[in-house]
Amino acid sequence: MEPIRPHFVLASIGPCFILQAALRRIEGIFGSKIPIIINVAEGVIGRDVRTDKFVEVQWALLAAKKKYSWSTDTQPTATCGMILTVGFLPGLKVHLVPLFQSQGPQSLLVDKFVMDIREVASAFSHSSSPAGIMLFADRKTNILPVLQKTEYAFPKDTFIVGDGGSELIFRISETTTVPADSTFAAVALLFTRDINKPLGIGEIQFHVMLSTGVTAVGPVYKVLSVEEHETSTCFTATRETIPEPFEGEAILHDILDEVGEDIMFAAKATYIGVTKSRSCSVGTEKAKLMQFHEFHKFEPVGDEALPPVRSVGINSGDPFRFYISDKDPALSTTDNIYYMLMDLKEDFNNRIKKHEKAEVFGGIVFCCGGRGGNYLGSSDYACFPFVDNFPGVTFAGTHTSAEIARGCFGYLYGGQSDQENNFDIHCNLHPYGALYLVMSYHCPIPER
Repeated sequence: MEPIRPHFVLASIGPCFILQAALRRIEGIFGSKIPIIINVAEGVIGRDVRTDKFVEVQWALLAAKKKYSWSTDTQPTATCGMILTVGFLPGLKVHLVPLFQSQGPQSLLVDKFVMDIREVASAFSHSSSPAGIMLFADRKTNILPVLQKTEYAFPKDTFIVGDGGSELIFRISETTTVPADSTFAAVALLFTRDINKPLGIGEIQFHVMLSTGVTAVGPVYKVLSVEEHETSTCFTATRETIPEPFEGEAILHDILDEVGEDIMFAAKATYIGVTKSRSCSVGTEKAKLMQFHEFHKFEPVGDEALPPVRSVGINSGDPFRFYISDKDPALSTTDNIYYMLMDLKEDFNNRIKKHEKAEVFGGIVFCCGGRGGNYLGSSDYACFPFVDNFPGVTFAGTHTSAEIARGCFGYLYGGQSDQENNFDIHCNLHPYGALYLVMSYHCPIPER
């Protein structure tokens, strides 16, 4: 009997480790022929090998505890630690597909990225669309235009999840062609249905659930003019009830007057949620007009003449609202996920009674670093929906800066929007969120 070989390895490490050294060490254990992705996370979530208990650890928080002598149960080194996830998924093939970035204005080679994914999926399955994509973006990469293309290119039953930005390293196949004068901007871990799946192997299903963590405040504005810098945008705006445009810091003063300084300044983070109509296509395919709701970090600091956001991609005419981090939706939607997982467990228990074997065998969470610590009242709040429902089942995750998850704006944030037809608006990158990817195995039904 051949040994079971892992299909992929994910490692999230603390900032004290050197990425290249970590890759060499992990390759020394698992070999260099399987997909390996290593990233520097804001923190890790998983079972502590010393206590066998589930913990959430954030490096910045631990550094503050050490500096100010705050009490902590475990007293770990503030920047050292890792979570290692080793995956074996019978019936699936797993591959790495990198996203390249070249020199020039259209630097992200997104069309090539999508076509490479389609090519790999077609080679190993009955479809040009994979079962799912786990996407890891470099911290300097603007992943929003990539998510627009993947939303256009792949059907709804292809899940797309991941980390919106961190330092990372991975090993590509020797057969991968690297375009001249290009660097890596992101990497996709593809899950495809194996066209040559052996008899007797069941089917793995993926369940994606998202907890949101922001609330809309104030009126709807519209962008008038835009001034883009390398990685940030300044703009002027207007609103329906006030015909004069807001210039400089006037828009900040207006939202403070509307909402209240106490509410705005009490929030840990402020964003603008921009609704965009964009024409999407891949290669020579027919373009399609699609709508997206995308969040941009809002940071009016320094001596800027116009209020800046920390990214690009905003156009004149785009409507937007302000959003602030908020515990209430984070708590309520996390509780919703707990009950969704409870229903999933009950469904599987009922199947077992009918002699249909199905079970949850693993889960991965990508959780915003801002939700860590005691922000939600408990230091392990990201763990409890899964761990309470599936004790003993493998579960791990990381703290991230932004969470990638395909979603419908109307479903996720519909109660906060004044726009019509917001169920046709795609929302794929979420601030202050927590994304759960739950995996279940369904045994084949024996023939009678």
